[in-house]
Amino acid sequence: MIELAPSLLAADWMKLGEEIDRMLDTGVDLLHFDVMDAHFVPNLSFGPSLCKAVHQHFPQCHLDVHLMMDQPEKYVQVFADAGAETITVHREIAKDVGPVLDGIRQAGVRCGLSVKPGTPAESLLPYLDRLDAVLIMTVEPGFGGQKFMPEQVEKIRYLRAAGYRGVISVDGGVNLENAPLLAEAGATQLVMGTAYFKAKDPMAVAQAIRALG
Repeated sequence: MIELAPSLLAADWMKLGEEIDRMLDTGVDLLHFDVMDAHFVPNLSFGPSLCKAVHQHFPQCHLDVHLMMDQPEKYVQVFADAGAETITVHREIAKDVGPVLDGIRQAGVRCGLSVKPGTPAESLLPYLDRLDAVLIMTVEPGFGGQKFMPEQVEKIRYLRAAGYRGVISVDGGVNLENAPLLAEAGATQLVMGTAYFKAKDPMAVAQAIRALG
């Protein structure tokens, strides 16, 4: 089954509790939580306090925390304590991200590694045996609502051909039109923002994604 991970960035923040309730009602319990520091990407978003509040009010919700930060190692334990189930950092933050990945493991949460569109999938190879998830960005990270870059699909195929059997998640412009292509290539988790939270029928979106797997 393909997992759907709605992105909190696209929710109505003035009705956040209602939005998460509605998400859970559609049978989706995985919430993508984008954390931006205005350095690694040109935008600011959520902090650990919101993550903790969501975890406390919706303990059945699995929090997939994506740290788009220059120094995520400073916040790994904080987000783990706030209820993160998976923490993903970026390959681009250091020549060797091994120590950061070790820190995620030591914090007792699932470990993910992401690449921007301009970063080759080959850069992930030294770390694949240490990862629970790979996150392929199909837009430049930092803002929602961008156009999907179809050439990034080849990264998914490359990783599967290289023998990676963990979760491959895709984030950026994902919708019901390109979701079948991503699933066929080997993606197992799709992050959706606008295509889910702004849909007229989120239940139909969730059912369509589940039907791909």
